[in-house]
Amino acid sequence: MLEEVERWLNTRSWSAGDRPVQHLLSAKRATGQSVSVVLPALDEEATVGDIVTVIRRELMLRVPLVDEVVVVDSGSGDRTAEVAAAAGARVEHRDAILPRIPALPGKGEVLWRSLLVTGGDIVCFVDADLREFSADFVSGIVGPLLTDPDVHLVKAMYDRPLGTAPGQGGRVTELMARPLLNMHWPRLAGFVQPLGGEYAARRSLLERLPFPVGYGVELGMLVDALHLVGLDALAQVDVGVRVHRHQDGRALGRMAAAIYRTAQLRLARGHLVRPTLTQFERGVDGFEPRTYTVDTEERPPMTEIAEYAARRVA
Repeated sequence: MLEEVERWLNTRSWSAGDRPVQHLLSAKRATGQSVSVVLPALDEEATVGDIVTVIRRELMLRVPLVDEVVVVDSGSGDRTAEVAAAAGARVEHRDAILPRIPALPGKGEVLWRSLLVTGGDIVCFVDADLREFSADFVSGIVGPLLTDPDVHLVKAMYDRPLGTAPGQGGRVTELMARPLLNMHWPRLAGFVQPLGGEYAARRSLLERLPFPVGYGVELGMLVDALHLVGLDALAQVDVGVRVHRHQDGRALGRMAAAIYRTAQLRLARGHLVRPTLTQFERGVDGFEPRTYTVDTEERPPMTEIAEYAARRVA
């Protein structure tokens, strides 16, 4: 590990308990910063309501740390939107945000569009499929942003069990993202969960970043933020254990392909590998190929979008 990364681990890695919520509230009042929490959601009726309920109860009603909770629904076929609204979230629909630009499928697309329908100086992203959710997932990662003006992006770190096996989750992280980062961006080798969906950042950073529309958004954001603001502006906070729904091996393969493509673009702009992935499923006549398109689109920095600039002037 680079000496710089060892130093970073000692100075930019914290625990959620290092900053009590009352301390964060004092910092928020002193600096006047506002906090938005965004949950990108697709068919998450089983979990989204509980997450919104905890955030509202613990961080809006009991302690006014969060200013708004916004669930951005990306075309759910279940009751995700109704459950989220009943729990107290403001629900926005992906296709209704910036309708001039037709929406593409993918998590990164939802996160990018969320900047247009939120107002916080700090934007906190939380996946909507978490179970046994704790408010530490929010307060822990917004804490350094409220208390340290030199920090611009904070990732959550946590244990990821796979079923009853501790530490066996995060398979794409260990098999794809961590090797890529260690080999090509070794200054990011200290991040425990580089692909984690729980992170917070200053709007002033997010609006200057391009957003890969799909699974590559977390890796792309981390790499681009490193180049834009430097390693010392990035941090991570231990929030405990993350329990969520796991995907099957084929879905993980598609995720890995998108992440590799995102990395490859950043390594060699202008040289694009063939953006498809063929996987195999056993059928009645043996193994049958299934070919999927790998995400090839990225959204530009939000500062280049006229509607966003007009909103800020208004």
